[in-house]
Amino acid sequence: MERNDGDPRADERSPVRGSGPRLSARELTTSRVVAAIRRRAEDLPHRFAWNRRTGRSEANRERLIDLQNRHRGQRCFILGNGPSLAKMDLRPLEEEWTFGLNRIYLLREQMGFSPSYYCASNELVLEQFADDIAALEMQKFVNWNARERFDEEDDSFLFVRQALSLADYFATDLTRPVCSGGTVTYLAMQVAYFMGFHQVVLIGVDHNFVDSGTPNREEVRSQERDANHFHPDYFPRGSRWQLPDLLRSESAYRIARQAFEAEGREILDATLGGALDVFEKVPYTTLVEGAEEAR
Repeated sequence: MERNDGDPRADERSPVRGSGPRLSARELTTSRVVAAIRRRAEDLPHRFAWNRRTGRSEANRERLIDLQNRHRGQRCFILGNGPSLAKMDLRPLEEEWTFGLNRIYLLREQMGFSPSYYCASNELVLEQFADDIAALEMQKFVNWNARERFDEEDDSFLFVRQALSLADYFATDLTRPVCSGGTVTYLAMQVAYFMGFHQVVLIGVDHNFVDSGTPNREEVRSQERDANHFHPDYFPRGSRWQLPDLLRSESAYRIARQAFEAEGREILDATLGGALDVFEKVPYTTLVEGAEEAR
């Protein structure tokens, strides 16, 4: 990766960028353009607050800097939200560094422990389950735009600014805007990179959904059970959710792989029966058995 020589902070790495915009000219319909303009207008107050570099913004930035490379050279597991996660024995991960996403706390009893870190970026998740998230005790990386939902004095929260960009990229510096990549898993990858993890192992990233429809369109759940995630009440009946854009997330994952490999690091995929083919597949049992033997 090239350095930002024209930037006064030239000692920091530039983001790894994709090959171009996510949408073709044919896909830029009037409704999409209007929606994009609306989102950016609504985002302006959050953008100004982030760039103000005073008060909550500056304190948050300093705390993020303190975490940079904290886990240099170490391994972590990112626990995805797919149904396969509930079929795995996660107890061996209690002594590992782990990232839990969105509603991972629903699996707390089965796991027997809480993840080391927590990530949530989707505003519908943060809006509907704010009380659950606030009750979590681990360090939490959360979308800056949802900051007002949480106690300013709660030091367990760290906020990341999510960019509204036409082309996806991989952020290597959490004090600058990160990219959503269409999935909270992508946020966790950027956090893990920033914290210095050398090896990231994915589990529960099924990359496959039972429901079909239009990606990113907000819908109200009508089914009694959520078959798309590791828990039947992940998005319960009556809750609001958005079907993910699997093509976009797959493209973003390829950018993440490039970013890690450029620094001699790696992302491995130990998901049970996952449909994602971006990362090298490894058997989960081999990884955890080896760790137990080492201990």
